[in-house]
Amino acid sequence: MDFSRWFEFMGNHPFLFGILGVLIFLFFTLENKRSGKKVSPNTLGQMVNSQNAQLIDIRAKKKFETGYIQGSRNIPLTQFKDHLEEVRAITDPIIIICDMGLHSSAAVQLIGKDNVFRLDGGIGGWQAAGLPLSGTKSKVVDGKAKAKK
Repeated sequence: MDFSRWFEFMGNHPFLFGILGVLIFLFFTLENKRSGKKVSPNTLGQMVNSQNAQLIDIRAKKKFETGYIQGSRNIPLTQFKDHLEEVRAITDPIIIICDMGLHSSAAVQLIGKDNVFRLDGGIGGWQAAGLPLSGTKSKVVDGKAKAKK
Protein backbone atom coordinates (compact mmCIF):
# COMPACT_ATOMS: atom_id res chain seq x y z
CA MET A 1 0.00 0.00 0.00
CA ASP A 2 1.36 3.38 -0.99
CA PHE A 3 0.80 5.84 1.85
CA SER A 4 2.42 8.74 -0.01
CA ARG A 5 -0.74 9.17 -2.11
CA TRP A 6 -2.84 9.08 1.05
CA PHE A 7 -0.76 11.84 2.65
CA GLU A 8 -0.88 13.84 -0.57
CA PHE A 9 -4.69 13.61 -0.55
CA MET A 10 -4.80 14.73 3.10
CA GLY A 11 -2.52 17.67 2.31
CA ASN A 12 -4.72 18.73 -0.59
CA HIS A 13 -7.95 18.50 1.46
CA PRO A 14 -7.26 19.71 5.01
CA PHE A 15 -10.82 21.01 5.45
CA LEU A 16 -12.31 17.55 4.78
CA PHE A 17 -9.95 15.90 7.25
CA GLY A 18 -10.69 18.57 9.84
CA ILE A 19 -14.40 17.83 9.53
CA LEU A 20 -13.66 14.10 9.73
CA GLY A 21 -11.69 14.62 12.94
CA VAL A 22 -14.51 16.65 14.50
CA LEU A 23 -17.10 14.03 13.53
CA ILE A 24 -15.01 11.22 15.02
CA PHE A 25 -14.58 13.20 18.23
CA LEU A 26 -18.32 13.95 18.46
CA PHE A 27 -19.22 10.32 17.76
CA PHE A 28 -17.09 9.00 20.62
CA THR A 29 -18.20 11.77 22.98
CA LEU A 30 -21.90 11.17 22.32
CA GLU A 31 -21.53 7.39 22.43
CA ASN A 32 -19.76 7.58 25.78
CA LYS A 33 -22.44 9.93 27.16
CA ARG A 34 -25.25 7.74 25.85
CA SER A 35 -23.85 4.58 27.43
CA GLY A 36 -23.84 6.15 30.89
CA LYS A 37 -21.38 7.30 33.48
CA LYS A 38 -19.01 4.64 34.75
CA VAL A 39 -18.30 3.87 38.39
CA SER A 40 -15.17 1.99 39.44
CA PRO A 41 -15.52 -1.00 41.79
CA ASN A 42 -13.98 1.02 44.64
CA THR A 43 -16.28 3.98 44.05
CA LEU A 44 -19.30 1.65 44.10
CA GLY A 45 -18.72 0.83 47.76
CA GLN A 46 -18.32 4.50 48.63
CA MET A 47 -21.56 5.39 46.83
CA VAL A 48 -23.48 2.61 48.59
CA ASN A 49 -22.21 3.74 52.00
CA SER A 50 -22.47 7.50 51.58
CA GLN A 51 -25.34 7.95 49.09
CA ASN A 52 -27.38 4.77 49.60
CA ALA A 53 -26.80 3.79 45.97
CA GLN A 54 -29.06 0.99 44.77
CA LEU A 55 -27.40 -1.91 42.94
CA ILE A 56 -29.26 -3.60 40.11
CA ASP A 57 -27.68 -6.67 38.54
CA ILE A 58 -29.06 -7.28 35.05
CA ARG A 59 -27.39 -10.64 34.47
CA ALA A 60 -29.48 -13.74 33.90
CA LYS A 61 -30.86 -15.36 37.06
CA LYS A 62 -28.53 -18.37 36.78
CA LYS A 63 -25.44 -16.16 36.55
CA PHE A 64 -26.67 -14.03 39.44
CA GLU A 65 -27.08 -17.16 41.55
CA THR A 66 -23.42 -18.06 41.04
CA GLY A 67 -22.34 -14.89 42.85
CA TYR A 68 -23.37 -11.27 43.16
CA ILE A 69 -22.29 -8.05 44.83
CA GLN A 70 -23.76 -7.86 48.31
CA GLY A 71 -26.91 -5.75 48.39
CA SER A 72 -27.63 -6.06 44.69
CA ARG A 73 -31.03 -6.87 43.28
CA ASN A 74 -31.43 -9.10 40.24
CA ILE A 75 -33.57 -7.83 37.38
CA PRO A 76 -32.45 -9.69 34.23
CA LEU A 77 -32.09 -7.46 31.18
CA THR A 78 -34.67 -9.58 29.37
CA GLN A 79 -37.25 -8.58 32.03
CA PHE A 80 -35.99 -5.04 32.60
CA LYS A 81 -38.77 -3.28 30.69
CA ASP A 82 -41.34 -4.92 32.99
CA HIS A 83 -39.67 -3.26 36.02
CA LEU A 84 -38.78 0.05 34.36
CA GLU A 85 -41.28 2.28 36.20
CA GLU A 86 -40.27 0.71 39.52
CA VAL A 87 -36.59 1.42 38.79
CA ARG A 88 -37.29 4.96 37.57
CA ALA A 89 -39.07 5.67 40.87
CA ILE A 90 -35.82 5.13 42.80
CA THR A 91 -34.51 8.51 43.93
CA ASP A 92 -31.12 7.31 45.21
CA PRO A 93 -28.26 6.78 42.75
CA ILE A 94 -28.63 3.56 40.77
CA ILE A 95 -25.66 1.42 39.71
CA ILE A 96 -26.31 -1.11 36.95
CA ILE A 97 -24.19 -4.27 37.01
CA CYS A 98 -23.65 -6.80 34.21
CA ASP A 99 -20.99 -9.35 33.26
CA MET A 100 -18.36 -7.08 31.74
CA GLY A 101 -19.86 -3.60 31.70
CA LEU A 102 -21.22 -3.77 28.15
CA HIS A 103 -24.91 -4.64 28.52
CA SER A 104 -25.43 -2.21 31.36
CA SER A 105 -25.44 0.70 28.91
CA ALA A 106 -28.73 -0.61 27.44
CA ALA A 107 -30.35 -0.49 30.89
CA VAL A 108 -28.91 2.98 31.55
CA GLN A 109 -30.48 4.21 28.30
CA LEU A 110 -33.84 2.65 29.16
CA ILE A 111 -33.93 4.34 32.57
CA GLY A 112 -32.91 7.69 31.13
CA LYS A 113 -32.10 9.47 34.40
CA ASP A 114 -29.02 11.43 35.47
CA ASN A 115 -28.48 9.47 38.69
CA VAL A 116 -27.84 6.15 36.89
CA PHE A 117 -24.34 4.71 36.59
CA ARG A 118 -22.83 1.49 35.32
CA LEU A 119 -20.16 -0.56 37.00
CA ASP A 120 -16.98 -0.24 34.96
CA GLY A 121 -15.97 -3.75 33.89
CA GLY A 122 -19.08 -5.32 35.43
CA ILE A 123 -18.72 -8.36 37.67
CA GLY A 124 -15.47 -9.19 35.86
CA GLY A 125 -14.02 -5.81 36.84
CA TRP A 126 -15.27 -6.28 40.40
CA GLN A 127 -13.50 -9.63 40.71
CA ALA A 128 -10.37 -8.32 38.96
CA ALA A 129 -10.18 -5.64 41.67
CA GLY A 130 -10.03 -8.49 44.21
CA LEU A 131 -13.45 -7.75 45.64
CA PRO A 132 -15.68 -10.59 46.89
CA LEU A 133 -18.98 -11.88 45.62
CA SER A 134 -21.75 -12.92 47.97
CA GLY A 135 -24.14 -15.83 47.79
CA THR A 136 -22.24 -18.28 45.70
CA LYS A 137 -25.07 -20.59 46.69
CA SER A 138 -28.02 -18.25 46.69
CA LYS A 139 -31.68 -18.28 45.83
CA VAL A 140 -33.47 -15.35 44.21
CA VAL A 141 -36.81 -14.50 45.80
CA ASP A 142 -38.84 -11.54 44.53
CA GLY A 143 -35.79 -10.12 42.79
CA LYS A 144 -33.65 -10.11 45.96
CA ALA A 145 -30.89 -12.54 46.76
CA LYS A 146 -31.39 -14.79 49.75
CA ALA A 147 -28.42 -16.87 50.88
CA LYS A 148 -29.03 -20.58 51.37
CA LYS A 149 -28.22 -21.98 54.76
